[in-house]
This record gives sequence, C-alpha cells and structure tokens, in this order.
Amino acid sequence: MEIKIDGKPAFGYMHVDLAPGESFVAESDAMASMSAKMEMKAKFNGGFFKGLGKKFLGGESLFVNEFTNPTQETLRLTLTQGFPGDVMLMELKEGESFFLQPGAYICSEPTVKLGMKWAGFHSWFGGEGLFRLKVDGKGKFIFGAYGGLLEKEIDGELIIDTDHLVAYPPGFEIKTQLSGSLISSLTSGEGFVMRVKGKGKVIIQTRSFAGLAGWVNRNL
Repeated sequence: MEIKIDGKPAFGYMHVDLAPGESFVAESDAMASMSAKMEMKAKFNGGFFKGLGKKFLGGESLFVNEFTNPTQETLRLTLTQGFPGDVMLMELKEGESFFLQPGAYICSEPTVKLGMKWAGFHSWFGGEGLFRLKVDGKGKFIFGAYGGLLEKEIDGELIIDTDHLVAYPPGFEIKTQLSGSLISSLTSGEGFVMRVKGKGKVIIQTRSFAGLAGWVNRNL
C-alpha cells in the first residue's frame, strides 16, 4: 500500500494505491474517485450501537466504506474531506493511541480502530463536546481539519483556543478556562481557551469554522 498526499495545505487529498488483496477504510463521503475494478462495501462504523455513538457524539458518519482490491494489479483510490483544509498522515505502532477532535477522522488501514472516550464537562464548556475520538490499533490513519495543520511541541503548558486543538497523544492534562478575567474574556472575543499541560506533540488548526462564521456574519 502506498499513500500520497497532494493539495496541501488548503485542499488536501489522498491517493491510496492498493496492492492485490489489500483493503482501506474511509468515512462514507470521503471517496472522490476509485478504479472501476475496485470493490466497495459499506458497514457500520464499529457496529450499530457504536456507530450511533460516533455519529451523534463524535461527529463521524454512521457508516464507513471498505475498499478492497480483488485483482492482481495495483488499483488507485482517491479520498478527500468535505471541507477545505489540510490533512495529515500518522502511523500507530502496537499499543499506541491518539485522540482526535470530533469529525477529524478521514480514513485508515483496517487494523486501526476508532472509538469514543469521555472528555469531561470542561470539554463541553469549551464547545468540543463531552466525548473525543480515540484512534488505536496498529497502522496508518489520516485526519484533517479546516485550515492548515501545525505541529506544536509542548514541554510544560500551552494555551490553545478551543476551536483549534485537533489531535494529541494520551498523557496530556487538558482544562478549559476563561481566557482572562470575566470581563476581558467577554469583550476580547476569545471566551474559553484550553490549558494543555504535558510533554509531547499536539496538532492544531490555523482556522476554525466558528471564526469563519463570525467573519461572514460581520460582512453580510
């Protein structure tokens, strides 16, 4: 299997070349094109009840599509996300896991599993929801977000706007708080922010849908 990402950072998309017998899993609306010889099968995203949980609590689709190459030649699958922005490829080793913001997952190898984990009321107050997506297993997966994706190395603490935290590994302590005093938080337009504490690398997005909506409303 070979994966090539093009169109970065504004309009990222993925070419996935599947060797004979290989399979790949993607969100139900992620396929842009595929070889006419490739097989596609829709299935529940982790089972019926787990799929419902991921749809209503994690921002993912109820169904996922599994693409399989049944031929003796290499076939190409092209995938994208439903909005403009960057995409990033990561690979998990056995026993590793990663957390994603709701709606960030795009596609992965079949050996990668997507689940839900309680995020806490602090996440809900920050507009991120009560649950977060947990990616574990072994293999490659791709996620994306609106805007560009930046890797931030943390050794201590970092303040991140609630609309910009996309992905991070386990071990970080994340708390939602006001950006300043009550008055300054309300008048500055920043509102709530996330205080991220720990050591490692987090992924943030350079744009947010909330920011886009605010800009559009001001200029209508």
